[in-house]
Amino acid sequence: MNFIETRGNDGTREEEVSFSYAILNPSASFGGLYVPKELPKLDENFLEDHINKSYKELAYNILKAFEIDIEDEEINKALNLYDNFDDASNPCPVVKVKNDLFVHEQYHGPTRAFKDMALQPFGSILSSIAKKRDEKYLILAATSGDTGPAALNTFKNKDNIQVACLYPDGGTSDVQRLQMVCEDGKNLKVLGIHGNFDDAQTALKNLLASNSFKEELQRDGIKLSAANSVNFGRIIFQIIYHFWSYIQLLKQEEIIYGEKIYLVVPSGNFGNVLGGYYAKQMGVPIEKLLVASNENDILTQWINTGVYDIRDKELKLTKSPAMDILKSSNIERVLYSLYGAKRTKDFFDQLNENKIFTMSKEETLKLQEIFSAINSDDKYGSKIIKDFLDDGYLMDPHTATCLKAYENLKDKDLKTVIYSTAEWTKFSPTVLNSLHENDISYSDKEALEIISNEYNAKLPKSISDLFSSKVNHDLVIKKENIEEEIVKFIRD
Repeated sequence: MNFIETRGNDGTREEEVSFSYAILNPSASFGGLYVPKELPKLDENFLEDHINKSYKELAYNILKAFEIDIEDEEINKALNLYDNFDDASNPCPVVKVKNDLFVHEQYHGPTRAFKDMALQPFGSILSSIAKKRDEKYLILAATSGDTGPAALNTFKNKDNIQVACLYPDGGTSDVQRLQMVCEDGKNLKVLGIHGNFDDAQTALKNLLASNSFKEELQRDGIKLSAANSVNFGRIIFQIIYHFWSYIQLLKQEEIIYGEKIYLVVPSGNFGNVLGGYYAKQMGVPIEKLLVASNENDILTQWINTGVYDIRDKELKLTKSPAMDILKSSNIERVLYSLYGAKRTKDFFDQLNENKIFTMSKEETLKLQEIFSAINSDDKYGSKIIKDFLDDGYLMDPHTATCLKAYENLKDKDLKTVIYSTAEWTKFSPTVLNSLHENDISYSDKEALEIISNEYNAKLPKSISDLFSSKVNHDLVIKKENIEEEIVKFIRD
């Protein structure tokens, strides 16, 4: 299967490229992204055929349906990394919490967040390609808290790979920051920046598109790629677990084949919900994708009005920081799918020039046939965390935002799966404030210990060990110094 560009071709690149090329070179013409030329059409029995198959078997068969140019040996090697999750047979369990509500727990991997589901196998495949080609790559990652730890973990000490990870200083939880700054891989560089996630992501995109930066790297024989969801190598693995949601409901006899379900996804950069969109296009019976936002409600505004307007928007720092984003990269792939390359380029030209684009009424209605959206605030999320633990289920603040969509956006009596994208341990002070109904300032270490003791919540060793780990990356820099520091890193 070949991949094409969301904003059309600029005449200097191949019009169609392979999967391996797209993941090694994620930046496309005019600053666009790569997408499959067409999605695979799966047999109508595909879902039922996988009821008694493992997650790895499901993943393998979906990857093969995409006809990616990766050898079976490398695919299986990558998928075997799911054996390192809490339960090798079920790396992302789907748990029933109400009669019609299920939580898809995506945090059972090494860094306790959903990014492991994609980055563990993706990192293995990318590094194996680089080694096979005898090429050296610099992998850029910008993080709002979870991509960074997962990318650093998967690429740590990999041959032919160096990683530069950007995070907003003060914009992550302590646990997320420690997961990054305590990494000791010789091929890793972690940089805090004075700014927010949008600043980090903009810097990443600018570097990916910068010919002068690429030429600087080429002097050292290094090529450039990315670990963010601008890279389709991330997205292809994010499609798989939406299939798993449906299959698990079939297996648990909660639905019958063909019965539609709702998926609720807490979203910032739109990669997770994009995976659900592609799964729907490929045949999973999804009634609608319900998008949950926090107080940074740009996605809710866009889906509900057809206007993407960041002119007067200031990023708000919330208790669900992984969603504190105003420039959502993966809406681009949805726009391309619905309206084509020319219209997508028009939208992003307008957004880049004027910080706003406006869709027509017909375009907006087409979008709303697939997505609904709503936003919540920290006060609502806090109440949800308390209410659900009273009923025996402990969740993090990002998962809590999903309940607003579950309560308000369903217009049919269908089973609903919400996505829990991070373990409570990543945001323990917020969780403890919710459970104790106070606003006391707890350290992460203190909150972890209190919740673990008072509520008999399991504390993974990988989290508790962080507080005695050595900090290896303590540099915090201005945005304008990012390129200089990265070049210095690759030449040290």
